[in-house]
Amino acid sequence: MANTGTADSRNLPKQATPITAEERKVIFASSLGTVFEWYDFYLYGSLASIIAKQFFIGDPTTTFIFALLAFAAGFIVRPFGAVVFGRLGDMVGRKYTFLITILIMGASTFIVGLLPGYAAIGIAAPIILVALRILQGLALGGEYGGAATYVAEHAPAHKRGAFTAWIQTTATMGLFLSLMVILGTRTAVGEEAFNAWGWRVPFLVSVLLLGISVWIRMSMNESPAFAKMKSEGKTSKAPLSEAFGQWKNLKVVILALIGLTMGQAVVWYTGQFYALFFMTEVLKIDLASANVMTALSLALATPFFIFFGMLSDKIGRKWIILGGCILAAATYFPLFGALTHYGNPQLETALKNSPVVVVADPATCHFQFNPTGQKKFPSSCDIATSMLSKASVNYTTQDAPAGSVAKIKVGDKEITSFNAVMTADGLNFDKASKDTEAALKKEVGAAVKAAGYPAKADESQINKPMMVLILFILVLYVTMVYGPIAAMLVEMFPTRIRYTSMSLPYHIGNGWFGGLLPTISFALVAFKGDIYYGLWYPIVIALITVVIGALFVGETKDNNIYASD
Repeated sequence: MANTGTADSRNLPKQATPITAEERKVIFASSLGTVFEWYDFYLYGSLASIIAKQFFIGDPTTTFIFALLAFAAGFIVRPFGAVVFGRLGDMVGRKYTFLITILIMGASTFIVGLLPGYAAIGIAAPIILVALRILQGLALGGEYGGAATYVAEHAPAHKRGAFTAWIQTTATMGLFLSLMVILGTRTAVGEEAFNAWGWRVPFLVSVLLLGISVWIRMSMNESPAFAKMKSEGKTSKAPLSEAFGQWKNLKVVILALIGLTMGQAVVWYTGQFYALFFMTEVLKIDLASANVMTALSLALATPFFIFFGMLSDKIGRKWIILGGCILAAATYFPLFGALTHYGNPQLETALKNSPVVVVADPATCHFQFNPTGQKKFPSSCDIATSMLSKASVNYTTQDAPAGSVAKIKVGDKEITSFNAVMTADGLNFDKASKDTEAALKKEVGAAVKAAGYPAKADESQINKPMMVLILFILVLYVTMVYGPIAAMLVEMFPTRIRYTSMSLPYHIGNGWFGGLLPTISFALVAFKGDIYYGLWYPIVIALITVVIGALFVGETKDNNIYASD
């Protein structure tokens, strides 16, 4: 079992003490700033399809893919931000480091709101946009570790879970705030104006949030644990080599990743992001309706971050986190089945009554993992299965002779796919293949529509109260795994390398394992022909975390976080 620190007996009071004004200020300032950072970060994801048309060229599919690539850049670089700013935070202090991160995040977001589109400045537009996304990812990689460490090091030992749980609400509140500002702006200016210029308003508004955050953070003091260590001359001169070059510390970093944050990340992304993606892309529910239902579920569930943080101060962090992973893994299939039942009953009926078969040479059917969004799959089988998956059609496969062209059987109708020809750069289909693809898509669409598959969900048939209830349960699992995680990560590492050590496993878990969830899940759906098959990814990752966490990660709530080594 990983044992990280001694009991902090000198800091454990015999009875509960009221929160002081200084502690309240620390929680408020750190949480508020982090809410604004998450708000900035989520704006892009929520507006990706509109931004694609402003900054990228090509057909609609290609532009959207490149827009998602820019979004992915913000996730992929997060661990590098954790390393850069973690090192800085362990060497010069928590306060100034996460003051820098919020300035970078806020300025990058504001500039996106001012940035001219492709029509005005050409190729410079997408290049600058991707660069700004990378800066946002780096800043977010440094922000979370700084905020969590800063709050935990101000908190009494018996309230670390409760105090840091406020930081854990910020991602959800940032998402909620971004959805509400977008919805409010869209309603105020109208859909046409929003698509033309109104989308810039939420980005520009962020400068006000930035000003408030910086003003508050400038008035804060350094954390007592770091100040004490600095006064004693015990700060680390090489936090990176100390955290990752010494096995005793590296071992804990690896356990924190596999036994905690990896599972936490997939549960978080499934409950707050994949559920929204599933409603809009699979169930074909209108984006505005899906956003409202998601926002309601977030509002109802957010107080439970604090509840589980407080509970972890009493009974421990570990089994609340692992318990959330277990519940998620056990119930994802029935819960997402219920989303289909209440969100698009016509689709549910079609899935049961109108089986579709893809007859293809197995050698031409591939696992369509596409993390960059640039790779094209030209085989007739891959074209057919991708097309059916995007139309939310379940299918089974039947082997065909080697070298044969794939066929799609919808009831008594048989449609022949085709093998596409790639362009010279190998990144796209040639013009003739694109035309054939469009014709095939139209033919397949007509066939599946005749078989009862709806083009979009019927708004009058959506049971919105039940949808909100199911979404609430999914977010409740998020609060279990995420509420206590900050306190536990802080308690796993000594003060001198805490910022660096806790930030890296958190952002690898959330930036990579969580951030790639939609891509991997879609590839699984297309591979198997089952709209629910993508759920195996978060289920398997969550169960791996349960096993490793149960066997090798120790409870941390009584650890002495003032220990410097």
